Amino acid sequence: MRKTPTELTETHSRFSRRALLLGGSMAAFMTGLGFRMRHLQLDQSDEYRLLAEENRINIRLIPPARGEIFDRNGILLARNEPSYRIILVPEDTDDVDQVIAKLATLVELDPDELDRAMTEMRRSPPFLPITIADRVSWEELSRVAVNTPALPGITPEVGLSRYYPLKDDLAHVLGYVGPISDYDLSKIDNPDQLLRIPRFQIGKVGLEGRMEDDLRGTAGTKQVEVNAVGRVMRELDRREGEQGDDVQLTIDHALQSYAQARLGDESAAAVVIDCETGDLLAIASAPSFDPNLFVQGISVADYGELTSDDHRPLAAKSVQGTYPPGSTFKMITALAALEAGIVGFEDTVYCPGHMKISNRRFHCWKRGGHGHMNLVQALRESCDVYFYELAIQVGIDKMSEVAARFGIGEKFDLPLSGVARGLNPSREWKSSVRGQDWVVGDTANASIGQGFVLASPLQLAVMTARLATGKAIPPRLVKSINGVEQPVPDMPELDINPAHLAEVQRGMYAVSNHRRGTAYSQRIIEDRYRIAGKTGTSQVRNITAAERARGVTRNEDLPWGRRDHGLFVNYAPFDNPKIAVAVVVEHGSGSKAATPIGRDITLQALYGGPPPLTAYPAKDREKIKAQQKEMEKLAPNREITRRNRA
Repeated sequence: MRKTPTELTETHSRFSRRALLLGGSMAAFMTGLGFRMRHLQLDQSDEYRLLAEENRINIRLIPPARGEIFDRNGILLARNEPSYRIILVPEDTDDVDQVIAKLATLVELDPDELDRAMTEMRRSPPFLPITIADRVSWEELSRVAVNTPALPGITPEVGLSRYYPLKDDLAHVLGYVGPISDYDLSKIDNPDQLLRIPRFQIGKVGLEGRMEDDLRGTAGTKQVEVNAVGRVMRELDRREGEQGDDVQLTIDHALQSYAQARLGDESAAAVVIDCETGDLLAIASAPSFDPNLFVQGISVADYGELTSDDHRPLAAKSVQGTYPPGSTFKMITALAALEAGIVGFEDTVYCPGHMKISNRRFHCWKRGGHGHMNLVQALRESCDVYFYELAIQVGIDKMSEVAARFGIGEKFDLPLSGVARGLNPSREWKSSVRGQDWVVGDTANASIGQGFVLASPLQLAVMTARLATGKAIPPRLVKSINGVEQPVPDMPELDINPAHLAEVQRGMYAVSNHRRGTAYSQRIIEDRYRIAGKTGTSQVRNITAAERARGVTRNEDLPWGRRDHGLFVNYAPFDNPKIAVAVVVEHGSGSKAATPIGRDITLQALYGGPPPLTAYPAKDREKIKAQQKEMEKLAPNREITRRNRA
């Protein structure tokens, strides 16, 4: 049916409106699309260009070279050596298992190392490199390098690893580095991304751990171009990081090596301190261990061997161990009495071999007694009863006050692990810590360095240096950092009457140089190097009345762990103190174990090497000659490398 003109007009009108609406919509859409294209191509071009670049450019961290450690003479104690390794970046490959399988045809992969790498891979971001094989040979590295086109994500690298050329000589001082662990990360707030690299080496204990921030350095970066499957095509840019600070110690490596060898198979410690500067010249603990075992992660077998040894080779006894100082504490008791004015230089105390205090007998080491003793004589022959009497009159508080001036109970600020505070007891301490009153028997025990008193070999060396000089000498371990000399700390005069100190020094001189002195048999006969010292025996068990009645069991007849500790402290030369030495031999059957070691280390330090036989008493020279030959065998050849840069 034909439409009327009116209907045709209306149909045309509706069509025109629809066409206009559709055309307008299309125009608006095209306009919007044009503006969007302009915005993307012009306004946001830099951003999208960067995104495109990131699809083919990776930025990777470059671990910095760790700062090296030197002795006072520039001898390398801890260095970095090249280490060939093979790493895998998981995000750069589609099939990790397949790549590792191919790699295994080129390089022998340790199953344990591979398991550890896979564990690290699962818990680490995919962009972090994982070490698949470490310390591979040059031939193995070359084979991998040639086949890298078929190994996406695999990169052969030459890195740096820590090495300790003197091995066990300085293990307790330097400590060691090792692969970073989750536990290490948990102790650090906002850790550097560098620390998140699996198996990155950080300082664990000792100076390596305490000075980690100085030694670590800062990471560098490199830009590498990768293809569609993540294979590295070329390096585009590299910015090296900053090497960690080099650290020079006050330690003399030759003296340290000698002290370590002289301690031998004993469970023992020795500390040598410079009386003029406070420099620690040697800090030896025996037995020791090879810190290189820990660098890549110690095996279960090796670690078990170290921890099962009853001589505790992992313990830094020189600074961590605390022992009753025994008779080496008697100089403190003497000074406390002199300062309090309760005794004169020639006042005597009668020693019948024991003293009754509060219905209990306190025995002297000499069963028959010493008779009448003045201060110098009592120090010379180590009469216990003399010091019981002085202590009861002066009291523990004055003794504690004087002990503190000489470093007993002080935790020295050194970059070493577990530096011990020891214990300088007082009435207040026992009340607050033990909840008990101080009794007079406690004072008697403290007077001869027993009871609650505890000191480390380091503290005993500091005490001896202060007795030698009358100055508040603090110990110092770091000589310079990056060639910048560290300041020698102030050494104020001690608040001690010089005349009182001189009388105690006379007593110490008599210990080593008077025929009745307890260290006379281990004297030095070279006049310019005469020493002043004090022997000590530290009981580790109670001797019952029944045992005393039948006769005290000799130390030699007891099991090793129940024998007394042996101690010896000394300084030399007597008239111009240069060094102070402290030696502790655990369960060494008394002072006779420590005294010859202390004498020999002192001579080695004073002569700067093996001393002439004429420094020893004539009767000992053949034995010393044989000992020196044996020491050459005990101190093996070391890799000695001098400082090669500031």
